Amino acid sequence: MTIEAVNKYLSNSPRTTLLRFATAGSVDDGKSTLIGRLLLDTKNIFEDTLSSLESDSKKTGQPIDLAFLTDGLLAEREQKITIDVAYRYFTSPKRKFILADNPGHEQYTRNMATGASTVDAALLLIDASREITAQTRRHAFVLSLMGIKHILVVINKMDAVEYSEESYNRFVFEVKALAQRMSISDLQFVPVSALCGDNIVERSQKMPWYTGPTVLSYLENIYIEGDRNLVDFRFPVQRVSVDKTQKRSLQGQVVSGVVKKGDTLVVLPGEQEVVVKNIFLYQTEFNHAFSGQSVSLSLDRDVDVSRGSLLVHKHNLPHQVDEVEAMIVWLDPKALDLKKSYIFKNAHQEIKGQVTALRYKVNIDTLHKQETDQFSINDIGRITFQAQKTICIDYYRKNKRTGSFILIDPETYKTMAAGMVVDRVPLKSEAVSSNIFVKSGKTFWLTGLSGSGKSSISDQAIGLLKDHGHPFVALDGDHVRNGLCKDLGFSNIDRFENIRRVAEVAKLFNEAGQNVLATFVSPTKDIRDMARSIISSEKFKEIFVDAPVAICEKRDVKGLYKKARRGEVKEFTGISAPFELPLKPDLHLKTDTNDLPASVEQLVNYIITELKGSTKD
Repeated sequence: MTIEAVNKYLSNSPRTTLLRFATAGSVDDGKSTLIGRLLLDTKNIFEDTLSSLESDSKKTGQPIDLAFLTDGLLAEREQKITIDVAYRYFTSPKRKFILADNPGHEQYTRNMATGASTVDAALLLIDASREITAQTRRHAFVLSLMGIKHILVVINKMDAVEYSEESYNRFVFEVKALAQRMSISDLQFVPVSALCGDNIVERSQKMPWYTGPTVLSYLENIYIEGDRNLVDFRFPVQRVSVDKTQKRSLQGQVVSGVVKKGDTLVVLPGEQEVVVKNIFLYQTEFNHAFSGQSVSLSLDRDVDVSRGSLLVHKHNLPHQVDEVEAMIVWLDPKALDLKKSYIFKNAHQEIKGQVTALRYKVNIDTLHKQETDQFSINDIGRITFQAQKTICIDYYRKNKRTGSFILIDPETYKTMAAGMVVDRVPLKSEAVSSNIFVKSGKTFWLTGLSGSGKSSISDQAIGLLKDHGHPFVALDGDHVRNGLCKDLGFSNIDRFENIRRVAEVAKLFNEAGQNVLATFVSPTKDIRDMARSIISSEKFKEIFVDAPVAICEKRDVKGLYKKARRGEVKEFTGISAPFELPLKPDLHLKTDTNDLPASVEQLVNYIITELKGSTKD
């Protein structure tokens, strides 16, 4: 490699993003082989490691076992199974990766749950030469419980079924049916042979019927920047430091949100108000810190704060409760004991309490709820936990870091379960009285080509809805482009960021009890799924305002289509950039066959029905 090439690599390297991903699936589905092939074909294996594997291969007379690149334990190599989570770091020209290769055996489900707890995406492997196993269903359910938004289903061992498109389509159908009963926002599929290298890094010539991305291409191009919670500032105190001058600073990681110098914070528990005086990252002072950074904060005054305290913004508080409802994965061979105390560990809080109710257990074969009087190893279900003092928590769907916890045996300090806090109405911190509850708003998201009629329909619907006693906040593409998002262009990254910001604003309005009508082209499924995941599936309703390009072009009052035809507007949806049709919109408005009043009436009737249904719930 030349000096120029090295300098070019180093100059580009800081701009690459980091993706954390995990493998999941049943035993012998080929997870370790897949990762070995990925490392080999991306040239991320040291020569001495490869030489060692080749030497072992010559001794045994067998081909190189790529699984050995991740199966590092002696017991793993002897038994040819994965026991512990194997972490590997590798790079490509577009991205840096940290992968967690998880074990597939049922007895090591706890290891898999650990490996999947901090990732952005997952590869769920299925062996094309056999049926979907119960352990594959269990892993898929755990991934959905943990809120992993991006899942690539890898149909492996396609060489064993002669690269059959029919076999591949059968698994796609079965997994989609399974996923409909789970909460997975971004699900994609790829047929591969990890052993032969088909569709891992290079596109396979043996499956010309498949036109989607390879595994590497998928991993390089997932958009995860919008997945971070930059709204709800949470800073669990890990350590209180005192310097030689007796000045105190609070050390820990910003697990979500953003904090700036001069911000007014609240210390929980206790709700003492303080002001951020300084923010240090290593030895350097900064004006702000954001999610993922480990920093040291100094405050304007000394207050009662210790390890386990939580710093938050004054007007954005978590729930403060002594009873929590949660989904858990029981991880220990010793069954859950309702008479026993456990330690509830959340961030740096450690609070004793008891499981007071087993709501239900999930039948992994059917994904149905079933009554139960015990939880054993690998069981998944819903419980109620009563703490001995106040816990500061968020719902897991809103904030993974402050909405997750583990249950610890106080005698052995073994981890017994991993849990995710679920919504419960009313929580004690929310209930003003037994007859009053906090109303939550919804977002009705109008997507469609420019000129399809989104804004015209929205403008008239807003007035009619107000007359019916349903005031709405309107978020329109043109308006936010002139204000909130005026710094953004129309590249793919900027489009994602534009919609991410809008979705965060809509979410805040919804949480304040306001309904939102949002009108944005939002041309791809990924962009719309991102908005849905931020706002939540329960509050997000997708309205497809549908009109052919030719009709939209005739309605082109802004002259955008003409400019796009002349090449003056780049990446214009419908002309030089694609529009991915919503496959299952909540409402489909066809404005080429219905006039404006009819479309407005259809939308208003739908919204009123939806809002009445929410009130009944």
